[in-house]
Amino acid sequence: MLPKDLIRRIRKLEIRTRKVVSDMLAGQYHSVFKGRGMAFSEVRQYQPGDEIRIIDWNVTARMNEAYVKVFTEERELTVMLVVDVSASKEFGSAERSKAEIAAEVAAQIAFSAISNNDRVGLILFSDRVEKVVPPRKGRSHVLRLISDILTFQPQGRGTDLGAGLTYLRQVAKRKAVTFLISDFLARDYEKPLRLVGRKHDLVPVVIADPLEVQFPKMGLVEMEDPETGERFVVDTSDPRIRGRFARAMQAQRQDRLRLFKKLELDHVELRADDDHGKALAQFFRARARRMAA
Repeated sequence: MLPKDLIRRIRKLEIRTRKVVSDMLAGQYHSVFKGRGMAFSEVRQYQPGDEIRIIDWNVTARMNEAYVKVFTEERELTVMLVVDVSASKEFGSAERSKAEIAAEVAAQIAFSAISNNDRVGLILFSDRVEKVVPPRKGRSHVLRLISDILTFQPQGRGTDLGAGLTYLRQVAKRKAVTFLISDFLARDYEKPLRLVGRKHDLVPVVIADPLEVQFPKMGLVEMEDPETGERFVVDTSDPRIRGRFARAMQAQRQDRLRLFKKLELDHVELRADDDHGKALAQFFRARARRMAA
């Protein structure tokens, strides 16, 4: 039995997410993530403007008037949410932690998927695979996924992007639309990204907090690395320290962007203070334009 406060959180998130999906995301999701192909459905009488190439000549000969073939999209896709639940995801300088943002973004993607009759599965990982939920359809299934993302207590504290991606590559035999949701504060993940990107439609979703981009001036601050437990004192009033930190984080971001470009991966960047629904919608629109070019 879920605690009442958690039920209220999930219900509130569902209401907010469903509005975003119905207003902005569901139709764009459908246009960007296509089904497996087109399947013959039926024939109907020829209408002015129909392509000559789709005329069914056998039926036309029998009926003594033109008939065309009608095709429908084989829609059912498998969407996998590969979500980072390492200790760094609990950080948050805005109203919500990165873990809560990950749950909201995952919910927006999942509700978009089931509104298009697609299946959604979940892999939670830290420095190991923590939990796996096989793909299914339906509202109750999506609510379970959201609950798992919000409440799961991982055994590991570190981040190994390869752990979740390698597991996906081993178990997913058919192509899946894969959203990798993480802060990407990790190393040595080019190879697993490349291998998964070859087989699946992989979309990295990068979640960042404003304080991970630039320190504010707060004097002496004791900090703790959530993944290692290491504590240290930082003089945030020193412009040299703030400058080194900002340059290091910018260099890390540029390295990440170069890697995504090299591997030809469309990606989404989200900040804790962003409107995440709008950011996803912008991503879908940009991807649709690239696909149409």
